[in-house]
Amino acid sequence: MNSKKQQKPKVVGRKTMTRAILLLLVILVFSAQGIAQKSNIKKDIKMYSQVWDEVINHGKISEINSKNFDPNITLVSQPENIVGIENFKAYYQNYLTGFSEVSFTIVDVFGQNDKIVKHWNFKGTHSSDFFGIPATGKSVDVNGVTLVKMKNGKIAQEQDFMDSMVFMQQLGLISNPENVSIIDGIYKAFGTGDMPAVLAIMDAGILWNEAEGNALADGNPYKGPEAVLNGVFARLGADHEYFTLTDIQLHEMSNNQVLATLRYNAKLKKNGALIDAQAAHLWSLQDGKVIAFQQYVDTKQLDEAANK
Repeated sequence: MNSKKQQKPKVVGRKTMTRAILLLLVILVFSAQGIAQKSNIKKDIKMYSQVWDEVINHGKISEINSKNFDPNITLVSQPENIVGIENFKAYYQNYLTGFSEVSFTIVDVFGQNDKIVKHWNFKGTHSSDFFGIPATGKSVDVNGVTLVKMKNGKIAQEQDFMDSMVFMQQLGLISNPENVSIIDGIYKAFGTGDMPAVLAIMDAGILWNEAEGNALADGNPYKGPEAVLNGVFARLGADHEYFTLTDIQLHEMSNNQVLATLRYNAKLKKNGALIDAQAAHLWSLQDGKVIAFQQYVDTKQLDEAANK
């Protein structure tokens, strides 16, 4: 009968055992640190979100304090950074006093280690002084991103990124660079008789005013594109053999307005009288649409031609 020799179990050396234990401890330590970091960032995000909800949506500027913010809280800004709780508080007080009907929404927020990234949306009506800018009554709706650094559970640094050009345009302080080309498109469409294209550029609530003393001013203000079509354009077509606009010069203005200087060349049907009158049109735009129109023209010449 054959017998197999039993193999003796391998004996692990003391050094090998020690190394294994140390490796296991290192793994446990780093795992614990990772769990702790995840736990801390969750707490930081929750605190951060709650603080800014209270400050902006509820007007509690007092939440900018040493409990929530590092004493050297820094807002990275131009031309220089804003440092310290009181300076930081004074900066954001401008938003609370300058805007009413405020809505501040954190669209998304995430973080890692001591850093947080916030995607936000701000809505409000500019109803009072804002960094020295008098109230415009304009509404704003802007999106932005903030990079945040935390320190010991407190907000230590913020840096905001937003489209300042859009913000200023919405306040009416900078005109949309597309405004002139939009108005140019209206005159080109009018010149070819493309009334649908002209009306398409008008806002549904457009207010259209003819010059005082002009016979067409009897319907002022014309409200809406259909009113303009029937009360102004249709009557021009019915009363004139031709009505053309010449020497058109467009001038970009502030507050999303465009001024057009031009001449009317026309011939009345009823008496054949010719018209060559200097005129000006003031167009107001919002979001790429015409919301208001004001005509200025030599009404004396128009009246004399109509009564020849």
